[in-house]
Parts: sequence; structure tokens; C-alpha cells
Amino acid sequence: MSDKVLLSVEHVKTYFDVTKGPFSRKQIVKAVDDVSFTIKEGETYGLVGESGCGKSTLGRTLVQIYRATEGRICYKGRDISTLTQNDRKEFTREVQMIFQDPYASLNPRMTVGEIIKEPMEIHKILSTSREREERAAELLKTVGLKPDHIRRYPHEFSGGQRQRISIARTLALNPKFIICDEPISALDVSIQAQIINLLKEIQENMGISYLFVAHDLSMVNYISHRIGVMYLGHLVEEGDADEVYENPIHPYTKALLSAVPIPDPDKAREKKRIQLKGELPTPLNPPSGCPFKGRCPIATEACEETRPELKDYKGHKAACFRIQT
Repeated sequence: MSDKVLLSVEHVKTYFDVTKGPFSRKQIVKAVDDVSFTIKEGETYGLVGESGCGKSTLGRTLVQIYRATEGRICYKGRDISTLTQNDRKEFTREVQMIFQDPYASLNPRMTVGEIIKEPMEIHKILSTSREREERAAELLKTVGLKPDHIRRYPHEFSGGQRQRISIARTLALNPKFIICDEPISALDVSIQAQIINLLKEIQENMGISYLFVAHDLSMVNYISHRIGVMYLGHLVEEGDADEVYENPIHPYTKALLSAVPIPDPDKAREKKRIQLKGELPTPLNPPSGCPFKGRCPIATEACEETRPELKDYKGHKAACFRIQT
């Protein structure tokens, strides 16, 4: 892993106007609300949190499926909102995405070979169809499938095999940065491990950077160098993967980790589960002050009035007034 920053996210906000009609009260969903972090070359940055916290929206904002309402996203030091047409084409070639549902993201009317070759044809990589087909067959071998699968259709494969096809398509353009949007959540546990190990192997061989979005904290800890924890559109904790996993300092992260299953029955019985109480807030009408205050067991009056900033506690960042230094 290099020390050079590949991607920089600076105070990014992604809001959606969900007002139902011209005479209705304006309603804004604050899906991502002032998030900042960096990803280095060859690094995996894990992003975790509950469903609806804004993880996937942030990932889609980074590839510009959604446009950021405010803030800056810089790739290789350049603001992606100001790229020229030629620079944007290079950006879309180097920044790719693996989606959560491998079946929905693959065209059922196209063969596996056509699916993998399509991005190469769009970006004019390799000059002949034969070269592209050879490259597609090579990519299938890279992700653990057989070259003769090239003429089959997506419905002929299992969920894990379809996700491998999605990864092969993503690698077709030799990307530098891949956003993995919960790529294992729809798969069986045994297949999840295979996909994670495949992604780690690809990173070691090609030096690719990942933003890995998932619910499973133990799996995120296994694949990531650093972890960011999101809650209601905000980043509430960030740090080295092992440090966050072993020594969480934000009450929300502690609650998430208390729910991680332990394979040892004796240790599992001794482990104390933190039960979060209170009403789950919505990004449509987010509360003032700390977004976690309504469910936090240690909230104070200060949490009602002011939103805590993400501060550095000896290399481990968190947004909480009650952290003891």
C-alpha cells in the first residue's frame, strides 16, 4: 500500500428532493451529510453501518451515478465535477463499481463474453474482437471460472459465479479504484469467503484500491486497512481496521460490534449485547445536534444542541462528546 492519496472526499453532501407535488411542503432526504475521508493507492477502506445510513448512496456518488449536492470529490488530485470530456472518460475507465445483486447488474440477453467485452468496446481497448474475446477468457480464469463459460448466459450460473462474472467485467478496463457495494450480502457464507479472498488476491496482484461497503463488521475487518462507521449520513468513527474492531470508542460502533456473532459458545454466553433503545431517526427529518442522541445510552444535554465533529484521538477518529482521552 502506498502513502499517496488516490481519492479524497471533502465535506460531501448528497440530498434528494422528495417533495410530492407543487403545493406540498418541501421535503429533502439528507442521505449523505458532510462526509470526509481519503483512500490511498492500494488501500481498502471499509464502510459499515445500518441499512439506510447512506453507505451505498455515498459509493454511487463517488462514481457519479448520483451528483453530490455539496462538497468535493478529488481523484488523483482533481475535482471530478470539473473534468473535461476526455478526462471524464479516463475517470470512468479507472473507477469501477461492483453492485450488490449480481443478477440484476448483468444483462440476461447477453452472453458472459459479450458482457465482459462490452466495456472494452466502449473504451476501444484492444483493436480486434478476437483480442477482446481472448482477454475475456483470460479474465474468467482470473476470477476462477472456465474460459468455455464465455458463451453461456447469466441465468446458467449460481449467485457466487455471477458475482465473479461481475468482477471480471469490472477488471476488463484495468481499473485503479473499485467501489464494492455490498458485493457479498446476497451470497451464502461459504461463497462470501471465496469472493473476499478473490478480491484480496486481485488487490495484491494489481494494486487496486477498494471502497468496501458492507454490514458484516468481521468481514470488513478482514479485508480492510481502515474502517469508517456511518450513521444517518454522517461518519461517526474512523481508524485502523484492527483498532476500530478491537477498541471501538463511539457508542454506536460498540453497539454494532456487540452484535457480531462469536463461534465459541462459552465466549458468546459471556459477551454482553448492547441493546439500542429509542426511535430510529430518518434522513427525511434528521434530528438536531448529535444524530445518535435518541438511541445513545450516554447522551447529555450538549448532544441535544450541537453535532459533535469527527476529532482525532491519537490516530483514531470519532464524533462524540463523551469520549475520554
